[in-house]
Amino acid sequence: MTSNTSPSLADALAAGTLVLDGGMSNQLESAGYDLSDELWSARLLAERPEAVTEAHLAYFRAGADVAITASYQATFEGFARRGIGHDDAARLLTLSVDLAREAARQARDAGIGRPLWVAASVGPYGAMLADGSEYRGRYGLSVNELERFHRPRIEVLAAAAPDVLALETVPDADEGTALLRAVRGLGVPAWLSYTVDGRHTRAGQPLEEAFAAAADVDEVIAVGVNCCAPRDVESAVEIASRVTGKPVVVYPNSGETWDAEARAWTGSTMFRAGQVEAWREAGARLIGGCCRVGPEGIAAIASGGF
Repeated sequence: MTSNTSPSLADALAAGTLVLDGGMSNQLESAGYDLSDELWSARLLAERPEAVTEAHLAYFRAGADVAITASYQATFEGFARRGIGHDDAARLLTLSVDLAREAARQARDAGIGRPLWVAASVGPYGAMLADGSEYRGRYGLSVNELERFHRPRIEVLAAAAPDVLALETVPDADEGTALLRAVRGLGVPAWLSYTVDGRHTRAGQPLEEAFAAAADVDEVIAVGVNCCAPRDVESAVEIASRVTGKPVVVYPNSGETWDAEARAWTGSTMFRAGQVEAWREAGARLIGGCCRVGPEGIAAIASGGF
């Protein structure tokens, strides 16, 4: 936790609505950093860690209560392709949590007195492939193989003592099951967030089926959706709340479309802070933005008077 007097994130969600941060990558790009390689924002953990802290701080200043670490695309396999060995990769994963903690410390020093929490990002297998497959799923791997992939870095992130593990942008119910297995017994709570297309996962499974896997997992304190179109959020919130009875986390992207070949976003934004009230009424308790939603969008959410 960010301080000894802060409530747990689970208790805070039970008490009301919290604001999540926005897209890490677009905040770094807006600061002038080139993220056009396979490691994406994780590259800056090694090269410019202070930039990651500054990005987190921008969101805390905008009104975010929870920061998601820059570890979405940070994997042992991805780092190995860049010549970074296992021990150094583990150090960078740990650093991702430390940098978010440092941003929270700086926010407190700047006079922000509300509780602040850190969520350690665990991206899907497709994020490591860096080919857009996190928006498709169906990698050709079994649940057991996916669990073996995820467990080592989840263990490292859990050892860094974040407030919660963010199992995020999961395109496939099978991968959701693997991630749920991987977090059991680690002593760190988690949320599970799918990327969706309408009322289905990106891999095509009904959301009722996808969320049901998390309903009885004690480690899971919230379920929901992220990196999806804003129009898909409200129905997903209703399903997640009904199926699991848990608080719901939502952080859609701007509504633009990711072109994996060009490594660029296309289309126009459809994210409106005014949609947030409908999401909250449907059961969302942790609300923010994903790709292409920056501090201004988070400030607009935070000003809603939750």
